[in-house]
Amino acid sequence: MTAVAEDESEIEASRAPLLEHLVELRFRLIVCSAALVVGFIASFFVSQTIYELLARPLSMAAALTAQQKLQHGPFDLLMAVTGLKPVAVQPVLMQATAPLEFFFTKIKLAGFSAVVITFPVLAWQLYRFVAPGLYKRERRAFLPFLVASPILFAMGAAMVYFIMLPFILWFSLSQNIQTAQLHVSLIPKVSDYLDLVTKLLLAFGLCFQLPVVVSLLGLAGLVSAKTLSTGRKYALVGIVVVSCLVTPPDMISPFLLAVPIYLLYEGSILCVRLIERGRKSVATS
Repeated sequence: MTAVAEDESEIEASRAPLLEHLVELRFRLIVCSAALVVGFIASFFVSQTIYELLARPLSMAAALTAQQKLQHGPFDLLMAVTGLKPVAVQPVLMQATAPLEFFFTKIKLAGFSAVVITFPVLAWQLYRFVAPGLYKRERRAFLPFLVASPILFAMGAAMVYFIMLPFILWFSLSQNIQTAQLHVSLIPKVSDYLDLVTKLLLAFGLCFQLPVVVSLLGLAGLVSAKTLSTGRKYALVGIVVVSCLVTPPDMISPFLLAVPIYLLYEGSILCVRLIERGRKSVATS
């Protein structure tokens, strides 16, 4: 029996009535909901600690700005955040303009954190639901993407935390003015700061999923390495446009996002090329 025939017989054996599929879907949704609830409750109890961790780049930027009087640039701040440069951390002043603003900010942060920490559970439940409808070779090919996706998201989040946020905050603090006629100081709202951080985390994390998306399209035969190679210039324009849309309006942030995304695009071409070579070797064997 050929491999194709074996796959066909396996899928035929796994066929189930519609009611069983609905029961299976309900079970997967219950597991996902329970995981999100547990993750939300756990995250809410430590939401203040998480917020303090997210505010560390701002604290380090403020400390470096106060101590060095802007004689050093954002690379000194990058070294300070990573622990390579000793800086005495000082408390930063943030404001809440509504009675329950920080409480609702912690709820929002707990929800965001719950989705992040339970993503492996959510992805695994999704895979377990769709796996019976996939061929064995498709299941084997799909599993690496479940591992690669959170790793790429973590890489994007790390770039935001260690590079993007320090630069943006250092640049923002450098605009403070204190003269006899004018006194301007950055005092961010707790909700606005969280919105900035989550926006950047989602933007970079999702953009770093480019190799996964392109490789899945290549696995499905919707794109080819030749098409991706010839469309480099159009992809570069699209990457620059997306980078300008999802990053703060300065000259450096879009560049910091566009460069790694383009490198990931080149990596995606390599992945699709390897998939095509594997498909040809299977066809000739």
